[in-house]
Amino acid sequence: MRILKTSEPRFEAEFARLLDRAQSVDSNIEVTVKAIIANVSARGDDALVEYTRRFDRHDVASAAALEIPKLRLTQASKSIGSEKLTALKTAAERIRRYHEKQKIESWRYTEADGTVLGQQVTALACVGLYVPGGKAAYPSSVLMNAIPAKVAGVAELIMVVPAPDGELNDMVLAAADIVGVSRVFSIGGAQAVAALAYGTAMVPKVDKIVGPGNVYVATAKRLVFGLVDIDMIAGPSEIVVLCDGKTDPDWVAMDLFSQAEHDEDAQSILISLDEKFTQQVRAAIAKLLPGMERRDIIKTSLESRGALITAATLDEAVVLINRMAPEHLELSVDDAPALAQRVRNAGAIFLGRYTAEAVGDYCAGPNHVLPTSGTARFSSPLGVYDFQKRTSLIQCSAEGASTLGKTASVLARGEGLTAHARSAEYRIKK
Repeated sequence: MRILKTSEPRFEAEFARLLDRAQSVDSNIEVTVKAIIANVSARGDDALVEYTRRFDRHDVASAAALEIPKLRLTQASKSIGSEKLTALKTAAERIRRYHEKQKIESWRYTEADGTVLGQQVTALACVGLYVPGGKAAYPSSVLMNAIPAKVAGVAELIMVVPAPDGELNDMVLAAADIVGVSRVFSIGGAQAVAALAYGTAMVPKVDKIVGPGNVYVATAKRLVFGLVDIDMIAGPSEIVVLCDGKTDPDWVAMDLFSQAEHDEDAQSILISLDEKFTQQVRAAIAKLLPGMERRDIIKTSLESRGALITAATLDEAVVLINRMAPEHLELSVDDAPALAQRVRNAGAIFLGRYTAEAVGDYCAGPNHVLPTSGTARFSSPLGVYDFQKRTSLIQCSAEGASTLGKTASVLARGEGLTAHARSAEYRIKK
């Protein structure tokens, strides 16, 4: 794991390497995904059956067998046990309550001459939710993606989830049951994205696709963008912990592990204001790592992408944070709320020593779908607003048409667009 000090001459070069998060897509993967998309677009459900058999080793008799009946979701809710069901329902309620505050409403106002201007807010009609399967099964992803869509008023929510070897995760299905997903299909990969984007005889065409996936899913989402909207192209998970040296080093080490265990490309960084504390965290990492179930993934992640940075001052640390624009930022310091006001770039900020990033992943309430790879400089967490459209409203009175027409005429003729000008001029009072 990199050990860096801002006072060292090599720091800037090493820090720049940490910031190099460009993700190049293997050209072979893109060729493969393009072929899958074209095949699903042309052959629809037959292609889905073929890919499910090939990639998921799930020998379905027909496309109809790919739809998971509502009864199966209800059965999953009953089978997972009361503890897990209560946890899902508690998280769902907290997430819903938070996102209810994000709703934007339509508005309009009337000018003195009777002209009415406004904005009409409507929900997307149909949204596709991709949920990972196989090695990863994330019921929390169902909650975080589906609930803001439901709060926004999306009428139809179509969920796709791969079922390798025909196996489905009951907690994922229970989460779908709790949030009220409209329909669920056991398909995954680029073929699922293509089905949602183009529609098939069985799978409805959606307006937007949200949810995480592997490189094939991410590539497919990028390629269908424009035909449909997407949430984002998510990169590996990230966490930056800023600590003043007063937090238990074991806590900090485990917080770094919490993101490193996602995958080998995840990035976990500590910024410490005390070199002695930096070494204490390093020792805590060495002590705790052998006992972690995903220690090999954590070790690779920390060694390849992680860093323990000692900064000279709090001001210096804030500059580094804003340059990194991390997905998750823990401010494990005194008066964290005041310090947070100086942070311009972060997906989510966790304030104080007692706020672990993990609670944000599951049940705090704010969305865990966050901008990665430095895109927090210009992007925001997934929210209700991502499932709402805004339409401008303009209604001119006779007097307003005459007044505005004069201005529009001058500007249109200045651009050489005489039909625009004459259209406005017809309504000018003589």
